[in-house]
Amino acid sequence: MSMERIYSFAPISDRNAEILILGSMPGCASLAADQYYAHARNAFWRITSTLLQFDPVSPYEVRVQALKSARIALWDVLQSCRREGSLDSMIEAGTQIPNDFHAFFRTHPQITHVFFNGAKAEACFRRHVLREIDDRPTRYARLPSTSPANASMSFARKLDAWRIILLPSESISAPASLLLQS
Repeated sequence: MSMERIYSFAPISDRNAEILILGSMPGCASLAADQYYAHARNAFWRITSTLLQFDPVSPYEVRVQALKSARIALWDVLQSCRREGSLDSMIEAGTQIPNDFHAFFRTHPQITHVFFNGAKAEACFRRHVLREIDDRPTRYARLPSTSPANASMSFARKLDAWRIILLPSESISAPASLLLQS
């Protein structure tokens, strides 16, 4: 049985972005809504609204603008893949095509930090992107996935871990185990 190829969204970004948050690939609810993190139980908007102080149920455009105002860009590592359902574990390895990070980093030179929303995003970036880019941000860190599939971690613990995105660039000091090695 052949699964349909799915495609990610354009990045949420502007030229002032300093931080990039990367997911792996939008889930079914997000694809259907044409919005990042549209699943009602995904904690992404709840976490970012708490950190950036905006209403998590405000219209999507308002939430997007809040990220841009905080100099945060949002994208996915994969441009397309085949996957049954929404789980990252169901992404077929041989079908993964990454987004064009050469062009992205060239047009967003102020980005110095990349945060991965979960292990799959980090693994895909390591496998498909890291060795292929020359001019890249200086720091990488994996954060706990905001997906409802990551139910073993409480919202409070996820929120605490995600606070790192608010720290000034020069003071971010994630544990070495979370940082990608160049």
